Amino acid sequence: MGTLVKSNNRLFPAIPSLFDDFFKGDLSGLSNLNQTYGETLPSINIKETDDRFEVEVAAPGMNKNDFKVELDNDNLTISAHKESRNEEKDDDDFYSRREFSYQSFSRSFSLPERMVQGEKITAKYRDGILNINIPKTEEAKIKPARQINIS
Repeated sequence: MGTLVKSNNRLFPAIPSLFDDFFKGDLSGLSNLNQTYGETLPSINIKETDDRFEVEVAAPGMNKNDFKVELDNDNLTISAHKESRNEEKDDDDFYSRREFSYQSFSRSFSLPERMVQGEKITAKYRDGILNINIPKTEEAKIKPARQINIS
């Protein structure tokens, strides 16, 4: 039976390799790159009840007109884009301050085939939360337990 040995092929083991940082399994450091350019992914809660799925998207500071909710076959796509500009000029038309802000995201979800009523999906935005209700079909609804008589 052989011995398990960990080999360190580095010339200077105390200095971390650039490749070690880049090729780590989770790449969580790269997720911050999107935030630099105004693209973030909002938190989303998905809840299943007996008769529907409820999706909650946390998107404070948005307006309902900033959102686009689309159903394409069994794919539900939630996206938003917001752009704001703030300019302060002096009397000579020179800018003393000019700021731009862009926010956007897009999330897609595969809905269970033949389990939802796509034509009855509704969405509402209130208090920074986009709520999407996705009704289930009659076949997909959970039926209460029933007693079966034995003859």
